[in-house]
Amino acid sequence: MEFLQAIVLGVVQGLTEFLPVSSSGHLVLFQSLFGMNEPELLFDISVHVGTLVAVLAVFRAEILELVGTMFKIPGLVRKTGGFSNAYHQNENVRLCVFIVLGTIPTVVLGLFFRHIADVIFGSTAVVGLMLLVTGITISLPRLLSGKTVPQKMTITHSLIIGIIQGLAIIPGISRSGSTISTALLLGIDRKLAGRFSFLLSIPAIIGALILGLKSPEIHTTMASVHVLLGAAAATISGYLALIILLRLVERGKLHLFAPYCFAVGAITIIVGYLD
Repeated sequence: MEFLQAIVLGVVQGLTEFLPVSSSGHLVLFQSLFGMNEPELLFDISVHVGTLVAVLAVFRAEILELVGTMFKIPGLVRKTGGFSNAYHQNENVRLCVFIVLGTIPTVVLGLFFRHIADVIFGSTAVVGLMLLVTGITISLPRLLSGKTVPQKMTITHSLIIGIIQGLAIIPGISRSGSTISTALLLGIDRKLAGRFSFLLSIPAIIGALILGLKSPEIHTTMASVHVLLGAAAATISGYLALIILLRLVERGKLHLFAPYCFAVGAITIIVGYLD
């Protein structure tokens, strides 16, 4: 892998991990353009570490607040007279519960699909088709904006969003696009929809990294500088992409990425049939 390839793939991973356009679909395209096989596992892990650093940096205040709340839960339970009271009276307690419960279906589906997703859905043409599905998904909140009733987030909502996040392991399905769109369709406030989507991604990314590090394929023949370049590029581009997306979500502009998904999906399908 050349220096430029490492940087380009890192930037692609950072941008597409957070923008609702599917990182897997874009990596397939760029690997095809470079005439590359699938990147070595260590490089793949390094760029995901980069995106994890980006989301931790953007949400550092919220994360510290939630971690502090988790340590305070026993005291809040005693003070309010039970966990149910603490849950209903404290917004951060509710958010902690939502993240934990939303992570459960993600883990179950992620483990179930982990070894078969690439086999069943891994062809380039299928990735392109899933990108078209992503385009439709992120268009729905705008198309149905007058038909959704604003609601406070509930445990049921967190479980549904967690299931959608788990299904986003399918290449071509955007994790951020599908989870944010689902939250909006459920009537959840735009700001909370974006915030919850990315806070929920943190346990998922960490879990995927742990599984990757345990793999016997973790060894690499790549130069360490390529690995570091990819991770740095993913961190910088991911940070910028996350800031941009959060602002667009709050303004109700998620659908702006739909035409891009349709175009890249069509190109990917064509590339798949030409290979």
